[in-house]
Amino acid sequence: MSSTPASAASMPSLPVRVLTACRPWGTPISVVPVLMGAAMAVVYGGAPLHGGRLALTMLAVWMVHSASNMLSDVADFRNGLDRAPLPVSGSVVRGWLTERQTFGLGAAFILVGGIIGAWLASVSGPVPLRVAAAGLVLAVAYTGLKRVALGDLAVFVAFGPMISLGTWAVFTGSFSWLPFVWMVPFGLVVIAVLHANNWRDRASDRERGIVSVAGLLGDRGSLAYYGALIFGPFALLLAMIVVPRIAASAGWTPMPWTFLLAFLSLPPAVKLWGRARRRHAPRDPMEFVTLDGATAQFMVPFGLLSAAAVVLAGFLR
Repeated sequence: MSSTPASAASMPSLPVRVLTACRPWGTPISVVPVLMGAAMAVVYGGAPLHGGRLALTMLAVWMVHSASNMLSDVADFRNGLDRAPLPVSGSVVRGWLTERQTFGLGAAFILVGGIIGAWLASVSGPVPLRVAAAGLVLAVAYTGLKRVALGDLAVFVAFGPMISLGTWAVFTGSFSWLPFVWMVPFGLVVIAVLHANNWRDRASDRERGIVSVAGLLGDRGSLAYYGALIFGPFALLLAMIVVPRIAASAGWTPMPWTFLLAFLSLPPAVKLWGRARRRHAPRDPMEFVTLDGATAQFMVPFGLLSAAAVVLAGFLR
C-alpha cells in the first residue's frame, strides 16, 4: 500500500511536511517531563542549572519522541490502520511524505538524538545513557507492543517517569527514585493521550488483529479508564503530599505542599471528561476524534504548574 500523493498545488513546504510528521501537538509529552526532571535535579538533587544541557536534553527527547511517531505512522499505514487524514495525523496518510521518506527521517532523528545523548553521557556519566537506551528501546518497540495490549505500559514508562529520571541523571550524574516516582501522575496523563487515540481507533484496530487496552475494555470501560487517567493524577499528587507526612517513619520524601498548584489545572481535565462523555453526540464532529491531541495539550497546564511548584518549593526552602 502506498499513500495517495497530494497535488502540487496543495503540497505544503518541506519544513511543514516534516513538522507534521513529528506530530507537534504531542510536544508537551516530551518537553514537560524534561522540565520536571531538571527542576527536581536542581531543587532536590543540588545540581547547578545548566541551560545548555537542558536545551540539548529537551531536543534529544523530542527527536526520539518524533521518531517514534514517524515509525508508528509508517507501521499503521502499512497495516491499513490509517485510512483517512485526521487533524492529528502525520504526513504519510496525507500523502505529504512517502513511507520510505518517513522511515528514513525517523531513523535520522533517532541517530541525531542518540549522538546528543552520547555527548550528554560523556559529560554527565553513564547513568543517563543507560536510561536513554532503555527509553529508546521502549519507544521503538511500541508499535509491536501495541498489538498485544502492552502499548499503554510502554508509553507510561518511556514518556513519563523515564524521561524525568534521565534528565535528573544528566544534571546530577546519579540515579534516584525521586524523579521516577514523582512523575507517575504525569505518566498517567501520557497514557490518557494514547488511550484516547486507541479508543477512537478501536474498531479499525480490532479488524487488523490489534489488541489494545481500549479494545479489551470496550466503549464504557474505556470511558471509565480515561476518567481514571485524567483525574487519577490529582489523587496521586494529594497522596504523595499527605501520606509520607503521616507515615514519616517510612522515610519517603513527601511532595511539597506547593504541588497543590497543579489543582488549578483541574478545570481543563473536567472539560476533557465532558468531551469524552459526549463521544456519541459531540458538539463538534471533531470533538472526540481529536481527544488525543486535546489530552496532550492538557499536559501544558498540569505540567507547567507542577514544575512551578518544584521551583517555588526551592525558593521556600
